[in-house]
Amino acid sequence: MGIQDMMKQAQEMQERLQRDMSELTVQATSGGGMVTVTVNGHKHLQRIAIDPEVVSKDDIGMLQDLIVAAINDAHRKVDDALKQKMGGLLSGLKLPGL
Repeated sequence: MGIQDMMKQAQEMQERLQRDMSELTVQATSGGGMVTVTVNGHKHLQRIAIDPEVVSKDDIGMLQDLIVAAINDAHRKVDDALKQKMGGLLSGLKLPGL
């Protein structure tokens, strides 16, 4: 396999990965489901749902913490999905040493 073929194969893999990540959506929750966020494969926040029971002007700090926790969990899930996808793509590569 020549270097040109390897470069072409790598570019095709990157394009496929970008397409797959654009189509990926991940949901994560915190506070036992009080806050739910949805992010796409590029970690762009798509939606936040907040249970009205958790909304209190006396405890804004807790709500803020729940939102941050849910977003961080969603980002971790995207990272996990990316690792799985990359592992599958790399196993299909025909590179010496892999």
